Amino acid sequence: MPNTRNHAHREAKTSRSKKNRTEQLQNVISLRINDNEKKALEKLTKTTSKSISEIMREAIDLWSSKRRKLCME
Repeated sequence: MPNTRNHAHREAKTSRSKKNRTEQLQNVISLRINDNEKKALEKLTKTTSKSISEIMREAIDLWSSKRRKLCME
């Protein structure tokens, strides 16, 4: 049951930060991952205090930057 409580707390925190954002994020993407990937994401959320969405956005930015750099070489 603690997971449900933590999840609800995390959502409340996320809702507050959404109100502070200048742009509204309305697009939702579903992603299937294996158990190890899920555990890694959960560990990252705890160690960085970031949401899974924030981590995924950062991963997309890093991947895009790397691809742009490779294309320029």
